[in-house]
Amino acid sequence: MSMRALPVGDGALLVEVSSDEEARALHAELVRRRAEGSLAATEIVPAARTVLLDGLTDPARLAGELTASAVAPAPPRARDVVELPVRYDGPDLADVAAHWGVAPHEVARIHANTEFTVAFCGFAPGFGYLTGLPAHYDVPRRATPRTSVPPGSVALAGPYTGVYPRSSPGGWQLIGTTDTVLWDHARVPAALLSPGTRVKFLPVGAA
Repeated sequence: MSMRALPVGDGALLVEVSSDEEARALHAELVRRRAEGSLAATEIVPAARTVLLDGLTDPARLAGELTASAVAPAPPRARDVVELPVRYDGPDLADVAAHWGVAPHEVARIHANTEFTVAFCGFAPGFGYLTGLPAHYDVPRRATPRTSVPPGSVALAGPYTGVYPRSSPGGWQLIGTTDTVLWDHARVPAALLSPGTRVKFLPVGAA
């Protein structure tokens, strides 16, 4: 794994890698080190191809250690799979089917038969970027984003699946709807999904 570590202020480090998989592996390794006590960091935040570490006392030393070390692929999470019931009724289902070259019900079957992993979170509280579909199922964003996407919308963009936790503008392709609450201030933790969470979508209606 090739890494580039960039200082961010006095106590943070942004580590760049080459892929989502490498970012996930690095994040898992850093979380492991913090749990065993060999890494002191207040925040470890993964993104598409970076991991941000904050609250470091010696970022320069850690940067040297990381760029000289090897990181194994991220192990599978032992936690249970989060299951999200979904109605495959999205307004872009037919467009996604045409892009994939299949019937709409096949989009639902392919999507529901995939086990996803939350690579990272962002965009809105509770929004996870889920990976798992093979690369040939990548879809482009909509040419014209919607000004308002309903909460619970299950959507695709590029290599990712996501669920809008609240109403917001968005340009992802909407293929379904779930009633599951992704972000709840009264819940601990408030976010249902976090990096590394395994996710399965359960069809509850015909496409």
